[in-house]
Amino acid sequence: MKKISILLLSGLILTSCVSKKKYVALETENGQIKSELTKTRVEKEDLEAKFSAIQTRVDQYNKKINSLSELNTELSIENDAKLETIADGTVISNDTKRKMRATLKNVDPTLLAEANTLKDSMNLAVSHNLTKTLDSSDLNEDEDIAISIDETVVMISISDKLLFNTASYRVSNKADAILQKLADVINSEPSIDVMVEGHTDARSINNAKVSDNWDLSVLRATSVVRKLQGQYNVAPEKLIASGRSSYQPLVENDSRENRAKNRRTRIMILPNINKFFALMSNTAAGE
Repeated sequence: MKKISILLLSGLILTSCVSKKKYVALETENGQIKSELTKTRVEKEDLEAKFSAIQTRVDQYNKKINSLSELNTELSIENDAKLETIADGTVISNDTKRKMRATLKNVDPTLLAEANTLKDSMNLAVSHNLTKTLDSSDLNEDEDIAISIDETVVMISISDKLLFNTASYRVSNKADAILQKLADVINSEPSIDVMVEGHTDARSINNAKVSDNWDLSVLRATSVVRKLQGQYNVAPEKLIASGRSSYQPLVENDSRENRAKNRRTRIMILPNINKFFALMSNTAAGE
């Protein structure tokens, strides 16, 4: 019995020693785990701080890129609007040059070959666009309608046979189509003014309604102005009526044909050239 008690006591002591070692080992392992967690937490916070710094730098770079992009756009717009004065005094912007080149691709090559200066090219481009807008394919341009540009003034010369009966200053109904198209061009751009200028041949006239060629030329211009205002809703403050009598003939008044050429109404559209090309750009883009 005594022997059995000794064995039990020895077993308890041995079991107690093993449990203490395990406890110490677990405590050590627990300490290591806590240390690793602390290290990981510190590393995580360090990484978060570094990421935040990187994100801040990325945001700053993006802001700079956006700023440079906006500056580039502003410079591009400024460059497009930059005006260049040609030797003959013609003023043109880079944007206008591009529109003009696009239009010239559609101009008759034989006509283009005759353009020796930038001003010649501008004349061709404006004439092409305006002629297309007026849809004058059914007109004989040499006789009925002629379009040209001088500096910033677009000039449309219309034969009297399209507008009036002989010796009359009342606008005929056959003029409706051309005046409607002219009104569409005028009304589409608020900044332009329009001068309507009457011209006669050299034959004298005097009757109950018309005193002389001065009177006839002014009355014809006024009739066109009134029709543009009253029938086609052109703002009257944009319109100017004037007469030149017979004192600016295109040719000598020595034949019936020449006198017919001198009887004309000249309509001058007065924007600057860049506004005119902006006005006509949709036409050019649609070709």
